[in-house]
Amino acid sequence: MSDNKDKAQRTIEGRVVSNKMDKTVTVLVERQVKHALYGKYIRRSTKLHAHDAENSCKEGDVVRVVEIAPLSKTKNWRVVEIVTRAAE
Repeated sequence: MSDNKDKAQRTIEGRVVSNKMDKTVTVLVERQVKHALYGKYIRRSTKLHAHDAENSCKEGDVVRVVEIAPLSKTKNWRVVEIVTRAAE
């Protein structure tokens, strides 16, 4: 038998861009990708919906999210910790 913990959980860091929903935050994840032909590094971004059970995240916070089973149509990430708080 294999445990659920066998598969490594995907964790990503990103910046909270919206906390207007209840128990949900929108996290902007930026990555750098090398252009196939020209070799220049380009910034690409993805917006994820993440579950924030305590509604503790504010806009501008840098958070760590982990992939989970889908909670809704668009939400399959959960906030694990707040890495840095936004400047007040």
